[in-house]
Amino acid sequence: MTTVVLDASVVVKWIFADRAEESHSLQALQILQLIKESRISVVQPPHWLVEVAAVTVRLDPQRARQAVSLLHALEFPVSASIEVYRTACELSASLNQHLFDALYHAVALSEPGAVLVTADEQYYRKAYKAGGIVRLREYSLASLE
Repeated sequence: MTTVVLDASVVVKWIFADRAEESHSLQALQILQLIKESRISVVQPPHWLVEVAAVTVRLDPQRARQAVSLLHALEFPVSASIEVYRTACELSASLNQHLFDALYHAVALSEPGAVLVTADEQYYRKAYKAGGIVRLREYSLASLE
């Protein structure tokens, strides 16, 4: 089974799929459907829900409470080993990117066969050479298998 790490830029699209400014929401919703069908598995860094909640509260405080409850109910496993944190620190420093962004990538790199799915173009452009990452717009189940 394919394992994905979904950064906040992807998960937020589940909440705001109705907003025109959320490009590639269809791909994000397809990932959610594949998760529901147990066709792909998910592993996340410890801060994923906090980051999504922060973005949701900023964009639409009325949706935040229900969205956080629904996301929490998904019970995604979390990866928080010291090696994940070390890798995240190395990525953050070498790419000059925020540690939170690098932490998603570090989780993907630490899990055999896992890939980070991101809609964060800036991070992708800096990090793609490290491997283990795919743009949401290029996502397909076939690209992950």
